[in-house]
Amino acid sequence: MTESPRRVLLVVHPRREVALKATTVAVSLLREAGLIPVFLPEGIEPLVEWGLDVGGDEVLGIDCTGPDLELVMVLGGDGTILRAAETVRFDATPILGVNLGHVGFLAESERDDLVQAVQHVVRREYEVEERLALTMRVIVDGEVLFQDWALNEITIEKPRSNKMITLGISVNDHPLTGFGCDGVMVSTPTGSTAYSFSAGGPIVWPSVQALLFVPLNAHALFARPLVIAPQHTVSVQLSEDIDGAVSWADGRRQQTIPAGALVTISRSETPVRLARLRISSFVDRLVGKFSLPSASWKQQHGQSHETEVDGA
Repeated sequence: MTESPRRVLLVVHPRREVALKATTVAVSLLREAGLIPVFLPEGIEPLVEWGLDVGGDEVLGIDCTGPDLELVMVLGGDGTILRAAETVRFDATPILGVNLGHVGFLAESERDDLVQAVQHVVRREYEVEERLALTMRVIVDGEVLFQDWALNEITIEKPRSNKMITLGISVNDHPLTGFGCDGVMVSTPTGSTAYSFSAGGPIVWPSVQALLFVPLNAHALFARPLVIAPQHTVSVQLSEDIDGAVSWADGRRQQTIPAGALVTISRSETPVRLARLRISSFVDRLVGKFSLPSASWKQQHGQSHETEVDGA
């Protein structure tokens, strides 16, 4: 029986020279191994201008579709990975990130490991883990006005910089609290190292199933971040006497929410699938990404710890 062609979608930051250089290397290695590089329609022009010959490659939506892909390889930072997740949201295609940005918590490899990462893909030496995602519904007069999803976080924010919004918060239809604020955020564990972290939320291991609720500059005595069971639904009721609000999904997709609307946020039935090349410790990732002084602390106290293996 003839094996189906192996297709790898390359999602590239189109305006970074380092990403274009990395794409040239990845495409060459994939072709040599008999895999078919695939590009987004809007990603072709920057590559051609860079000088890459894509004549024998394929374009997603023209030569193939999402279910035809074995893997998505992202060459860029976390923002580019989020863009790739939007592209294959309902195709269950795993995403492998090679970090060419700054912190890059979602990426599996760094730029110096690009060749090795491609070799792992060629040999199918990767595992796939599922990350909890969010679903948001905006309801007006009992009807769903619109809905969206997010891998990192969903925020409900004031539309203007000089005026607070008043919100009522419920969990599983049980009223919890209400306050004036700049907004609120519901984050996933994956997103706990992103905007949620900057807003004072806790860091949660990606393998933990939970929702994180984080108020944004709330004027209230009880305005602490909450960690909520994943089967629960967080509801945000907008006051009738405000100018409405705006929602942001992963900081990428903005929608206007009218005054008086009800916003519900819960775990999505469709997780995001990330490809992993190795089982590593989330502690090690925190230390590396945030440059934590673990080495000096261990040396000072003369302690050594076994390497944690948690798949996160």
